[in-house]
Amino acid sequence: MAIHQQLLRFKLHFAVLAAVAAVAAVIISYFAYLGPTLSSLLSFFWPLLLSTTFLLAAVAVILRISPPPPTESAASAAGEDIIEYVAGTRYEQLGVEAAPDEI
Repeated sequence: MAIHQQLLRFKLHFAVLAAVAAVAAVIISYFAYLGPTLSSLLSFFWPLLLSTTFLLAAVAVILRISPPPPTESAASAAGEDIIEYVAGTRYEQLGVEAAPDEI
């Protein structure tokens, strides 16, 4: 009986909730009635869906047939060569012995 008494305190809340649910149901059914059907959506978007399917298939094939990525040691060696080149020739080409903020 105590639970029944506590629920009666919220009867206004339940009434508002029921009214909002009823309005939402009417709005959703109205939009479902006016909205396009699934077949009309598919007939409009089939080129996009088809091209996306081909693109994903091409990516899967390319990933399957491409060589594996280089190991980390080979990748870091290539990066170190570039860093040494840039660090060693940057200020020499400008005719400056040190960077302006290092003076």
